[in-house]
Amino acid sequence: MARGHLHKFGGSSLADADCYRRVAHIILTHGNSDDLVVVSAAGKSTNFLYKLLKLREDGELWQEELQVLISFQQNLIEQLLSNEQARDLRERLSTDKAQLVTLLSLPERNEYQLNQVVSFGERWSARLMAALLREQGVAASHVDACSILLADEGGVPNIRLDESKAKVQQLLAKHPNERLVITGFICANDNGDTLLLGRNGSDYSATLIASLADIGRVTIWTDVEGVFNADPNKINDAKLLNSLSLAEADKLAHLGSPVLHCRTLQPLFNTEVSLAVRSSYASHTDFTLIAPQSSSASAPVVTSLNKVAVFSFKIEAKLAELLEVVKELALNPLGVWNHGQQKCEIAFTVENQAIVESLLEQHTEQFGISELEHHSNLGLVALVSADAKLYRRSFARLLSRDAKPIYEDSLSLVTLVPATQVNLLTQKVHRRCAGPRMRIGVLLLGVGNIGEAWIELFKRSQHTLNRELEASVDLVGLVSSRKALIQEHGIDLDNWQLEFAQQGNEWHYDHLFDELQELSCDEIVALDISASASLTLQYPELFSRGIHVVSANKLAGSGPLPFYQELKQQLSNRRLFWRYNASCGAGLPIQHALNDLHNSGDTVEAVGGIFSGTLCWLFENYDGSKPFSELVLEAKGLGITEPDPRDDLSGRDMQRKLLILAREIGLSIELDDIKLASLVPDELAQVSVDEFLGRINELDDELLRQFTLAAEQDKVLRYVAALDKVDGQLVAEVGLQWVDTSHPYANLTPGDNVFVIRSAFYQGNPLIIRGPGAGREVTAAAVQSDLVHICKDLLQE
Repeated sequence: MARGHLHKFGGSSLADADCYRRVAHIILTHGNSDDLVVVSAAGKSTNFLYKLLKLREDGELWQEELQVLISFQQNLIEQLLSNEQARDLRERLSTDKAQLVTLLSLPERNEYQLNQVVSFGERWSARLMAALLREQGVAASHVDACSILLADEGGVPNIRLDESKAKVQQLLAKHPNERLVITGFICANDNGDTLLLGRNGSDYSATLIASLADIGRVTIWTDVEGVFNADPNKINDAKLLNSLSLAEADKLAHLGSPVLHCRTLQPLFNTEVSLAVRSSYASHTDFTLIAPQSSSASAPVVTSLNKVAVFSFKIEAKLAELLEVVKELALNPLGVWNHGQQKCEIAFTVENQAIVESLLEQHTEQFGISELEHHSNLGLVALVSADAKLYRRSFARLLSRDAKPIYEDSLSLVTLVPATQVNLLTQKVHRRCAGPRMRIGVLLLGVGNIGEAWIELFKRSQHTLNRELEASVDLVGLVSSRKALIQEHGIDLDNWQLEFAQQGNEWHYDHLFDELQELSCDEIVALDISASASLTLQYPELFSRGIHVVSANKLAGSGPLPFYQELKQQLSNRRLFWRYNASCGAGLPIQHALNDLHNSGDTVEAVGGIFSGTLCWLFENYDGSKPFSELVLEAKGLGITEPDPRDDLSGRDMQRKLLILAREIGLSIELDDIKLASLVPDELAQVSVDEFLGRINELDDELLRQFTLAAEQDKVLRYVAALDKVDGQLVAEVGLQWVDTSHPYANLTPGDNVFVIRSAFYQGNPLIIRGPGAGREVTAAAVQSDLVHICKDLLQE
């Protein structure tokens, strides 16, 4: 049976005796009796060994420094092991010291001897850790990786996979149910000479051995908790990633991530081995798991390098041919910029600068390279995600004029900026693209016909909206006149009616507001799709609690002027938004048009129109051939009028809409400042609905008289709202008018609204907006449009 787990511990995890004890505890509590363990040299031991070589090369005294290193190892042995275990390791350490003295005393050392000196750190760690495990009563042996990893020599040793796999499998077969502690960083050639695996060689050893041993999981225990979505040393609110795909991790490593190295990840491709990155100092905390076959996109990661090497040159051959040569040498460009006219730039990590420069000079003639220059005054900022393309627009908006254009591939967005701008841009990109997504909660006040239509519209558009906004917009509450349902996790849009019926409760405003305050939303937008006057009176409380409002309800915008002005004052004092386009004209962009005219420097001089779909239908169909009252009853039967037709015939609804528009263009007027000529006679205004319907024919004589007189002048009857200045005086009125048959009011589709705007820019030929001014779908669309505008305003930098 294949073994399940390999643990790798770096030098920082083995810095002192307490660290060794902590690692032994992890090995015994986070695995099984046959786990493999790969270790680096303890603390700074490898650096110390390099220092000894440098002292010897410079002809300086090295004996005292060697004794410091040996004393460090002796102290670890004494602090961790009993006499019997310690005696064996002390004897081995004494032999190692003598061997080091011999190697350092040689007049000259070949490469293998240099490697031998540097490799002692890993051998000491493996012996000591295996002994410490045995000290705690478990079967454990140390293994020199030179005995199992065979390689051909090169710039970096090239592991012979088949032969090494056979040796690893033989080793495992000889040591069942035993923990094997293996040296990282080293391998051997055919002659048994020690070869070094280079930078991050121990991590590479771990994933390589895991793949050869058919291990299911590798855990790299280090001094950080895992991979964060930004460098936590630079970004205070950087978040630990719970998961990352292997492809994303590999791209992150190629872009210089300090946590991962691309060579470490290579053995994991085309295997079932997963890789965990955990903290040996906090083994109980969350960690990052890198899954080899994961196809799901992880959260975006922002990475940066304060300094990169940039090569600029002209090339006569195809740039792709040069990049192929670069790729064969395992040199991974950070980004490539082709500027046309054979000019290009390629960025690499600073550690690869010398080898890349040599490569380009070597291939100058082959590829026709000229004007070769390199500079290192730029740094890199990059975003890595399987969904990188979704963040391109947001990333691009943050770039200064000094930044390179974005270099993009399937997993990353990369730019270069002056080194002084790296940290600031990194913070901006993290906040905009990788930081916590803003959550905007939506509270729907009114679940009737328009509310239902809006929910259907929102359900169809939510995914696209969230993607475009790069935020989370969720329906978190439903409120009717009798019941309310507030859900922290959001309302189920597919089953909202059942959920509301079963879980909705009676409510009052104070309790409702308190529930909203407890939601984990960054912002809340209330959609008032009611006709409730009591709800309108709660707008000041909504604003005081930081809740934005979208109104299809006309009562707030057309309420008493002091109340309206108080609402506007609350908005100006705080970053709050109130939009109410749906309150006048449904989905027609009348308020958008007025605002655009104002923003363009225009001055609106007059606004008029037919703002009632019901009255439009009635007068477009009234031709005197049958009584007007009969037409009203027909419209009522079709659901075109309100249940009480006087709500339409009174003109009060059009009066309120004209007031909203008047205030929108800056006029401080009250509802009573708009003269209203109702179609309902005074004697019928206060009677019951049934009595009104029984006496409705009392409307007919006057309307027929008006129709006949208008027709004699080749005019038609229309019920019109108008706001204008006459001789410098404001005239605002709603009532019946005779209009020419060629007038924009005269030839409408029954049920339409029409708005006519005259301004300084639109004099002889006014601006006309016409279309359906009512209906559940168009009103719901207007509410959705206002919601999206508020969300975009909230998400602006």
